[in-house]
Amino acid sequence: MRLHLCAVGRLRAGPERALVDDYLARLERTGRPLGLGPATEHEVEDRKGGGMAAEAALLSRAIPAGAALCVLDERGKTLSSPEFAQALAQWRDGGRQDAALVIGGADGVDPGLRARADLVLSFGRMVWPHMLVRVMAAEQLYRAATILAGSPYHRV
Repeated sequence: MRLHLCAVGRLRAGPERALVDDYLARLERTGRPLGLGPATEHEVEDRKGGGMAAEAALLSRAIPAGAALCVLDERGKTLSSPEFAQALAQWRDGGRQDAALVIGGADGVDPGLRARADLVLSFGRMVWPHMLVRVMAAEQLYRAATILAGSPYHRV
């Protein structure tokens, strides 16, 4: 199952970019034998200032047709890492070719796009900077692959 990290905004060179690249490279090595990956980043920018609706339209174009859709939102479910890994495995085993994790802009994800999600996921009740959310999402994708592979990376 191909993985897509779809986010509003561009992640420039710096420590966050290095971390995302590192976790996605690790995911590539660990996930491929499990049928997870490759992971592709899709960055969109609303240059016309159309707000959440315009961002949702751009994000929708980046999401492959038929993809399992996971929207990151502070009002979503809080899952453990093993529960998130299980969700990915269920989508993969259910025949989904793609899964997309969506990170909205400063105002969040448009309610219409959020309503289409197979899973609305929260990284907690706190609000996180978008660049850190992208790092956390990349790390959780890698962690999910290690959990499914039985690797000691994830310790309970």
